[in-house]
Amino acid sequence: MKKFFEYWGPVILWMGAIFTLSAIPNLKTDLEQDFLLRKIAHAIEFGILAFLLYRAISASSRVMSGRKMIIYSSIIALFYAFSDEFHQLFVRGRHCSLKDVVIDGIGILIFAIACYYRNRKVANK
Repeated sequence: MKKFFEYWGPVILWMGAIFTLSAIPNLKTDLEQDFLLRKIAHAIEFGILAFLLYRAISASSRVMSGRKMIIYSSIIALFYAFSDEFHQLFVRGRHCSLKDVVIDGIGILIFAIACYYRNRKVANK
């Protein structure tokens, strides 16, 4: 049980943080670069989610290849990005945007590429 909370606990907490932020009606700031900063934050938060999922799946699976773990963690993170946008349909002041899912996907893709090359480098040693 300790191992479950050690690896899956951060995933659950991070998903909860994303859900909580999505429930806030307006996250705009007075900064000139507000739009760009929010989109970068989208990519980073879902890249982190993909990493946490990869870490948890890695700790839970002894037979799955590194490539499959990257794919599964990326797919789960992408599904959560879709559900996050769906959730925003029900939050006053927010809206559902497939563009945001694409931006989330970019963060997930950056994670996947970095993880893939890291795994290749480790395997070649």
